[in-house]
Amino acid sequence: MSTRSGRVPRGRARRRVGTVVRLIAALILAGGLYAAFAPGVYAEEDPQLSQAAKDGKAIFDNTCVSCHGRNAQGVTDRGPSLIGVGSASVEFQVTSGRMPLARQEAQAERKPPYWSDPEELDQNARLLGQYIQELGGGPQVPDGNLRAEGGNTLARGGELFRVNCSSCHAFSAGGGALSSGKFAPSMAAATDRQIYAAMLSGPQNMPVFGDNQLTPDEKREIITYIQNLKEDKDPGGWGLGRIGPVTEGLAIFVVGVVAVVFAALWIAGKS
Repeated sequence: MSTRSGRVPRGRARRRVGTVVRLIAALILAGGLYAAFAPGVYAEEDPQLSQAAKDGKAIFDNTCVSCHGRNAQGVTDRGPSLIGVGSASVEFQVTSGRMPLARQEAQAERKPPYWSDPEELDQNARLLGQYIQELGGGPQVPDGNLRAEGGNTLARGGELFRVNCSSCHAFSAGGGALSSGKFAPSMAAATDRQIYAAMLSGPQNMPVFGDNQLTPDEKREIITYIQNLKEDKDPGGWGLGRIGPVTEGLAIFVVGVVAVVFAALWIAGKS
């Protein structure tokens, strides 16, 4: 209860100050106990790594650290953090030559890889992937055969591809344009592991297809279908580059116009 002058009685003021002091002391004590008994919550400056990851770290420190930072935690305006992207993303970006990035642009394009020897490229990509995997986890490409087997594999793979992939990559897997200068690339040069890794990591504008969306078997069926497209030699006739309705429509238009012109000339000559 305040006095006539509006001041709080001294006893009540002391109690309020005492309450605040006790609260601050309790918070400091709780924080000290937490820091003393839970040191594992702090990030390790030098995390414990396997030998393969240590070898990958040595490669990372020579080729990637300038953009992605120490311990792959990223550098502002230069490169994102790689914590949690998994070895799948590393394998895709490195083996397809998209990383190291040549220049900042709308999209990282496929180019000759940093290591020209295929065996060295595969080994270094896996070592880098192991390092990133042990730093923060993430999706991994399984080892072994990544193609499906069975009588209906191509039919199922084709159906899955048309439902999930063709809207961007076109029905022939030749790629297509997107917005803002970006595009879905052609799959002509993609390997089995690169396709599987892309489905797991979702590079650029591509969505991530986790195992709850496309099972590992369905991913293998899609890969089998895509690789079969490269081997098919158009048994039904001329494929017109497999670009799709644009070239087909152009061919029909040109042939049709030529036919109409010749028909008109023939009729005029007869008359």
